[in-house]
Formats: sequence, C-alpha cells, structure tokens
Amino acid sequence: MIKPHGSDTLNPLYVADAAARAALLKEAETLPSLLLNSAAAANAVMLGAGYFNPLTGYMTLADALQVTDTLHTTAGLFWPVPILNVTRQAGIKPGRLALRDPNVEGHPVLAVMDVQGVEPVSSEQLVAMAQKIFGTVDPKHPGVATFTTLGDTVLSGPIQVLNYSYFQSEFPETFRTAVEIRNEIAQRGWNKVVAFQTRNPMHRAHEELCRMAKERLNADGIVIHMLLGKLKDGDIPADVRDACIRTMVDHYFEPNTVMITGYGFDMLYAGPREAVLHAVFRQNMGTDYLIVGRDHAGVGDYYGPFDAQTIFDTQVPAGALQIEIFRADNTAFSKKLGRVVMMREAPDHVPDDFIALSGTKVRQMLGAGIAPPPEFSRPEVAKVLMEYYQIVDSKKA
Repeated sequence: MIKPHGSDTLNPLYVADAAARAALLKEAETLPSLLLNSAAAANAVMLGAGYFNPLTGYMTLADALQVTDTLHTTAGLFWPVPILNVTRQAGIKPGRLALRDPNVEGHPVLAVMDVQGVEPVSSEQLVAMAQKIFGTVDPKHPGVATFTTLGDTVLSGPIQVLNYSYFQSEFPETFRTAVEIRNEIAQRGWNKVVAFQTRNPMHRAHEELCRMAKERLNADGIVIHMLLGKLKDGDIPADVRDACIRTMVDHYFEPNTVMITGYGFDMLYAGPREAVLHAVFRQNMGTDYLIVGRDHAGVGDYYGPFDAQTIFDTQVPAGALQIEIFRADNTAFSKKLGRVVMMREAPDHVPDDFIALSGTKVRQMLGAGIAPPPEFSRPEVAKVLMEYYQIVDSKKA
C-alpha cells in the first residue's frame, strides 16, 4: 500500500489506549482550558484521525508563514496550508492545556495540548496569508471570512486527541479515520484505489466520473470520501448528502467496488491549495489516486476551472507526494452518444448536444417536487433531494 505522507508508518494523534485516555481526561480537569473555534477543533480531529500525518500538532507562526509562502514547513516538510490553533483568549501560557470542543454541548475536552509557543499574529499577517492561501482577501469569500477573524494569538505545540467530536456519534456509518480506511482497503484486497472528494450529493456526472477513473486506471475500488464538517450557508447538509450517495451506490455500482466514508473537517473553499491538502490526506488514508475535477474545492468565481489541477504541475515538487491525480474535465450527458462523457473528449459536439442544467434550475425543480431529467440525476437520488428541499421550502413559507 502507498506510504503515508512524510513517514514510513501512519502516526495518528488519537490516544487509542483506553486507560491512557482516561488518565488524560482526569488530568484535563486540573488544567487551564481553551474553548477552540471550529477551525482549530476540525484540525484536531484531522490530526487525531491520522489524516494530517506526519504533523504532531499545531504549527508555529513561522511554519504557517513558510507554508503559506513556499508550501514547506521550516523543517522542509511539503505542506499546502497552515494547520493552526488561533485564539482570542488572553493569558494563555506555555504548558499543558485542555482544548474544549465548541461543536458539542457542554464543551467536553477534545484534546490535551503541550503549548510550546504563544505568539501574537497581526491582522496584517492573517490577511497576507489569506491572499496566498485563498488567492483573494475578499471578505465575501467564506474561507477568507473565517481565516482572518479567528483571533490574534497562535498557539503551537503537540496534541493528544481524546475523541472525534460529533463526527463519530452523528455519522457512525460514515465517519472513518485514515487508519480505518487503510485497514478496510487491506481487508478488501484492493491494490490500486481511487479517492473521490465531495461536499455535494453525487449526480450522474459524478457517478460516471468515478466509474471512468476506476476503469481507466484499472483500479480495484473507489473510496467516496465526503466532508462531514461545516460548510457555507446553502450547502446541503451532510446527512442528506450521505443518504444520496448511499442510494446511488446501492443501485448503480457493483458490490465491493465502492467504500462510502467521510472525514471530520470544515471546508476551507481554498481551491487549488485545498486540492493539494486533499491529496495529502488521501495519500495518508491509503489511496493511490485522487480525482481532481473542475473547480475542485472552489467557491464562486474565485478560481479558474482547472487551477486545482495546474497547481500540481506548478507548485508541487516532483516526489513531494506519492499519490497521483486523475484529471477530470467537465462531464455531461451526451444526447448523441447516450451516455455521460468528458466534454473535451467529444470534440464533434456542440452545446446543444449535451444536457446541461444550472444549479439554480435544478434547485428550483427539486423544490417544486419535479425530478431533473434522469440523464442528469438518478431518480432514486432525486427523490431524496426533493424530500429535503420541500421540507426546507415549507419552513420558509
């Protein structure tokens, strides 16, 4: 199986030994505590699950600035975005610190941190980093809006993670750690594996893209890996996405060709930089390829349609990652051929030869209880989405 990023073995930061975990929870009761913001909590979950291997905790300001500028830490590790714990809480000193979960009632301890650095970070520094990470400082960009308002102090140092926040309890059938995915790939006997990232339900084009990648790469299986954390307003909730994807796979894929999994992270909407982060943690979970399509991890019109592919040519040094990307073009149903195709592979087509629907149009149809054409969305998937949107619209009425 493909090696993890930056080390020979995967080193998740979750404390798996029950006695050690209980001892840490008891210790945490005696420690000063910090209520994390959601971004720092999501970073802790990803560190605990092994997705951010080989990091041992939150980055220093120097590492964050270096990663932002060069995609490398000060020690030379290739890494695409800063992994930070930024806070507004004053008075924190180096030493042991209990990190509390902002997303679970009662704010239980999520991790224990050895705070080694307490560094002021200016708004100018945060804005400068945002420009390079997100390619914009427009406050309307959801990633920029979050990143630039997290706080004024960077806390750095190793952490020991004690639970996976709400992800394991709310999504028990879907949330999986990088360790668990590696183990299941081995149990299934898969040797070549493709990962598909999604924060949306999967329509026919996504379904066929997974099938194309599997066939063209002669892969044994596909890991559909959905984001389960916080999204921007208007995005479809994780439980609805989960239901859509499971419905599609149950009806339209052969047995033992697809794993449906999810991970606990808040979407950054960082486009190209986030696409590289996606590749890093898909390598950590044991997949050999990541499908990178049009506007991967993008939002609005902030990125070119294929910037998330180009960055692998221009900013990822040779050998920095073992995982490879499968480059996908726009996909659409061809009326001429009677199937979904990559549009660049149909040079004899004109626009009218494709069935193309805008997201707005599809949303209107679903809200009205009208299923989109079967060439666009499987009827079983459309049914799940219609039920969701009709409930949403009834609450607005």
